[in-house]
Amino acid sequence: EGAEFVFGYLSNSSTSPFEISGTGNSMIFAFQILPLIIVISSLSALLWFWNILPLIISAISRIFEKLFNIGGPIGLGATANIIMGQVEAPLLVRPYLSKMSEKELLILMTAGMSTVSGSIMIALVSMLAPQFPDINLIQHLVSASILSIPAAIMYANIMIPSSEVTNFDGNSVPKVYDSSMDAITRGTRDGLDICLNVGAILIAFIALVSLLNSLLGIFGGWVGISDLSLQLILGYIFFPIVWLMGVPLSETLASAELLGLKTALNEFVAYGALANIEPGALSDRSKLITLYALCGFANFSSVGILVSGISAMAPERKNDLIKVSLKALVGATLASCMTGLVIGIF
Repeated sequence: EGAEFVFGYLSNSSTSPFEISGTGNSMIFAFQILPLIIVISSLSALLWFWNILPLIISAISRIFEKLFNIGGPIGLGATANIIMGQVEAPLLVRPYLSKMSEKELLILMTAGMSTVSGSIMIALVSMLAPQFPDINLIQHLVSASILSIPAAIMYANIMIPSSEVTNFDGNSVPKVYDSSMDAITRGTRDGLDICLNVGAILIAFIALVSLLNSLLGIFGGWVGISDLSLQLILGYIFFPIVWLMGVPLSETLASAELLGLKTALNEFVAYGALANIEPGALSDRSKLITLYALCGFANFSSVGILVSGISAMAPERKNDLIKVSLKALVGATLASCMTGLVIGIF
C-alpha cells in the first residue's frame, strides 16, 4: 500500500493505466509532488545566493518578533507552508537551521504539519468538488492553512515555553554558495536527497500502518470487533475533540473517524473518504468543519518525512528533530482542530 500511494497504478499490476477507477488512482505522488521539492530546493538556493531571501527574512523578522516573539527565519519558514509543502518551506531557511532552538524547530515542524501546500490544495479541490458543489474550495483550504499558522505557533509555545529568541543576524551566516551555477547544482542535489528520503519514508510508514491494521483486524475478530483498526481507535480518541468543535453528537463519530484516518495514514486518504462519505452521514455544516479540521499534514508519515527532510538539510539537528517530532504532531493536530472550531463557532 505504501508503494501504491507513492507510485500510483505503476505499482499495482491489477490496475490498468488507462482505466481510472477512483480519484486517487490518476495521481502519481512520485511524479507530480516530489519533483516540486527539487525545483523549490534549486530556486531557494539561487535566491539565497542572490541575497533575496536574506532581505525578505530581515523584513519578516521585524513583523514576527512583535506579533509572536519569534525570529524572522522562523516566521518565513512557518508562513511559507501556506503555499509550499512541509519539506519545501524549511528549504527557504536552510542556512539558519543549525542555529534554531528546540522551540523554534518545534514551531517550524508544527506549522508544516498544520497546513497543506498549494499543489496539494489543487489536487484536493478536484477530489472534493462533487461533495462541496456550492462553495469555493480553494478559498476555504487557503483560509484553513492561514488560520492554522498562529494556532501552530501558540501550541508550540505552550509545549516548550520560552521567551528566548535566537538572534538571526544575516551577516553572521557563512557564505553558502560560490556562484549562481553552484547554487543551482547544489540546490538540485539537496532536493533530490530530500525526495528520496520522503518517498522512502512514505512507503515504509504507510506499509507499517497497513500491517498494524491487519494485525488489529485479526485481534478484533477474536473479540468481536471485525473493523478494528488504528484509525478507528484514533477516531474514538478524537471523539470529544470533534464534539467540542461543534459537530452534532449523532455525527461526531463519522467525523472523528476521518480525523483518525488522516492521522494514521494521510490527508489524501481522509479527504478521499470524505468525498465518498455516505449521504446523510454528515450535515453540510459538519462537512465544512471536518474539511477545515482535516486541512493539514499532521500524520505519522509526516513525522518521518519532516525528520528525514530537515535532517538532510541540517544533519547535526537530527536528534533534536526526533525529540520534538511527536510534540509537533500533537500541536499540529490541535491547531487544525482549532480551525475547525472557529468554523463551528461562526
